[in-house]
Amino acid sequence: MTSRFSEPLFVISVAARLVEMHPQTLRKYEREGLIAPSRTQGNLRLYSDSDIEQLRQVKYLVEQRGLNLAGVQLALELTRELQRLRQHAHNGSLDSEHLTVELDSVLRSLGFVEEAQIRTNRQRKM
Repeated sequence: MTSRFSEPLFVISVAARLVEMHPQTLRKYEREGLIAPSRTQGNLRLYSDSDIEQLRQVKYLVEQRGLNLAGVQLALELTRELQRLRQHAHNGSLDSEHLTVELDSVLRSLGFVEEAQIRTNRQRKM
């Protein structure tokens, strides 16, 4: 990510226009912890390009996918985790076994457990 991309540039009215949302919606998303714009010394909200990107994702998840805000929060967390894994895989810093372990962890955070794993664990306990 370039410094330009993460530099806070846009006041709330401009950010709201860019993502086609009402400024009050942006304030609500901040209260809910979905976005964290920078603040000036005068407490003015400033949004970066990456904040705008995240707001567009939130808008998509709410309007197109029908997620509530708790679902959006989970989706944002998973997005960050998958981006981290993708970056490690791209850098070659994860071997396939470690990548599998990491992906299994992401799947477990979604409540997914393979039936074969459950059966194997049951057999070990017997």
